[in-house]
Amino acid sequence: MSDLLITAPLDFKTLLSSGLPVIIDFGADSCIPCKEMAPVLVDLNASLKGKAIIHFIDVWKYHDLAEGIPIQVIPTQIFFDAKGKPFTPLEKAPVPFNMYSAKDTGEHVFTTHEGGLDKAQLLAILKDMGMR
Repeated sequence: MSDLLITAPLDFKTLLSSGLPVIIDFGADSCIPCKEMAPVLVDLNASLKGKAIIHFIDVWKYHDLAEGIPIQVIPTQIFFDAKGKPFTPLEKAPVPFNMYSAKDTGEHVFTTHEGGLDKAQLLAILKDMGMR
């Protein structure tokens, strides 16, 4: 779980220039839906090396790492496609997403999902985000 768990600030520029879709899950070790999702994140982080980047940030332990991220509940995931852009879901997406734009420019800056996701849902989202 070493590269799954993030405990220091992320270098978003480097992360998003990887050419891989990125999912960052913001949760907590003691949150029940987060605990249910944890084995899925561990599995996907290990099995999708070189195909996708999966990270987890415990916002109760490392709350400063969630600064500037629109988190209302945990777990909340943010999604970036393989081009390093905020993921734009299909119109009939299988799960609800929230889209956030910069107030000053209107530029799309974050796509989030609130609540837990299972393996099949995450794999479908990763495919839509450009995972090969």
